[in-house]
Amino acid sequence: MIYPLAYSTWGKEEVDAIQKVIDTDMYTMGSHVKQFEQEFAELFNSPNAVMVNSGSSANLLMLSLLKWKYKLTGDIIVPVVGWATTYFPIVQNGFKINFVDVDPNTWNIDVTKIEQAITPNTVAIMPVNLLGNSCDYKAIKEICFKHKLLLIEDNCESMGAKFDDQYTGTFGLAGSFSFFFSHHIQTMEGGMVLCKHKDDADYLRSMRAHGWVRDLPDNSSLYKKTGNAFNDNFIFATPGYNLRPLEMSGAIGSVQLKKWNDIMKVRLENTKHFLNLFANKSWCRIQNETGESSWFTFGIVLDGELKGRREEIINALTNAGIQNRPLASRNFLKQPVMPNLDHIVSGTMDAANDIHDNGFFVGNGSIDIKEGINKMYEIISGFTK
Repeated sequence: MIYPLAYSTWGKEEVDAIQKVIDTDMYTMGSHVKQFEQEFAELFNSPNAVMVNSGSSANLLMLSLLKWKYKLTGDIIVPVVGWATTYFPIVQNGFKINFVDVDPNTWNIDVTKIEQAITPNTVAIMPVNLLGNSCDYKAIKEICFKHKLLLIEDNCESMGAKFDDQYTGTFGLAGSFSFFFSHHIQTMEGGMVLCKHKDDADYLRSMRAHGWVRDLPDNSSLYKKTGNAFNDNFIFATPGYNLRPLEMSGAIGSVQLKKWNDIMKVRLENTKHFLNLFANKSWCRIQNETGESSWFTFGIVLDGELKGRREEIINALTNAGIQNRPLASRNFLKQPVMPNLDHIVSGTMDAANDIHDNGFFVGNGSIDIKEGINKMYEIISGFTK
């Protein structure tokens, strides 16, 4: 591959961090995870951070919080372009998925279509900040306030994005993050939930590890510890999972945060080059930035004379060593899993269908990839000649 989807952000520092954990002979969630949680919360100006073993688990915990702590039932509005584990935790927690089309230019949920999708049973909106790009949270928050709906964010692809100078993942009751290899920072596997309220964070911590209370602070309203470890370490207060992260992932996360500014600097330099080549072309659409995108990947929807020619172009890119993927989930309603998912469809899905048929993305990363972007442009633009 001359231009892969993702690049390692690791160096000797991450290997040393792993060795330090090995030297302690304590591998499961402990002091390194707690330190990373504190550092992550501080970086993104959030009162609380709860680390888990993946971004998918972060979504699962957020939906479980709505079910078990907030005792909600009903439907949850989501964009029809997202990721599989945007949607599965909704039905896994007994909610119904309420699909809304995306904006054809930002590829995020179409805020002009949200209100008409609201039913008497709607309890929450779960926007997806797709490919690093923030949703329009001014409009979404106004809708939530007007209709008394909760807001949670799938921010797994958009660490570092901003809207009105506020980080995505911090607008709602809770927001999820992913630290998988292809994402902005990499912790082996790993994810995080940021949330506003201490009581919610305590509930998440309990659900994260079997439903027990041993990881809760002594002043938690969820359970008042007696001081007797024999008793307190084996009290179960919430319906729990085992979503604990490894100590190694927490230690790596702390190292990765030290590199955060440099990672984003290079990503944005790559982005500038991509935009210079692909913006304002009649034969493709690229993602319109809302606020400040963190540019997880570079998406392209073929248009004009290249509309309907994706297979040819994908084959040419692949043969040239340029790795590519469908644009996120595409129109998720067309996935074969759908008969298993309780859902409703609000309106038409014209933008998602276009993405489904004509969209794809290529990678971004923390190294200079301008040469790969140039080669991609040469190949795609060549189809117009």
